[in-house]
Amino acid sequence: MSDVDVPVLAGVHHLKLPVSDLDRSRAWYESRLGYRVAAEFVEQGVLMGLALSHPDGGPDLALRLDPDRARAAAGFDYFSIGVPGQAEIEALAARLTGMGESHAGVHWASIGWILPMLHDPDGHEVRFYTVAHHRDLDPDGVTVITDPRETSERHEAAAAERM
Repeated sequence: MSDVDVPVLAGVHHLKLPVSDLDRSRAWYESRLGYRVAAEFVEQGVLMGLALSHPDGGPDLALRLDPDRARAAAGFDYFSIGVPGQAEIEALAARLTGMGESHAGVHWASIGWILPMLHDPDGHEVRFYTVAHHRDLDPDGVTVITDPRETSERHEAAAAERM
């Protein structure tokens, strides 16, 4: 497909997650990540969904009441939320730790820095990845990343030895 044949797109419109309890999930995303409710979706008199917006760059997020799908999706990381750089992702990790949230900490990853293993009330893994990179991707081809976990572990071990 040539660049002329590529359709025009405009980024991610919103992310949607199934949840088992709208009030609980709303409170978590508001308190942990600063989201705010922008719209409520009421169907036949029942609140079935929320549209959340973020005041400082986070993607729009929709929460849909669907307990069965929420259970089935628990543990999977459907998306990574972008964070500007290493200092900001470190600050986010510290904030979450201060709130008693368990996560895996910030790690050097294949392209930038990652904060994995944060779980929302339904067990969805919410990951964060820096948009600032320490590695450039090949603009004219495909960058092959071999053994990403092992490479990250070697990099972090070498950094620890230098300290």
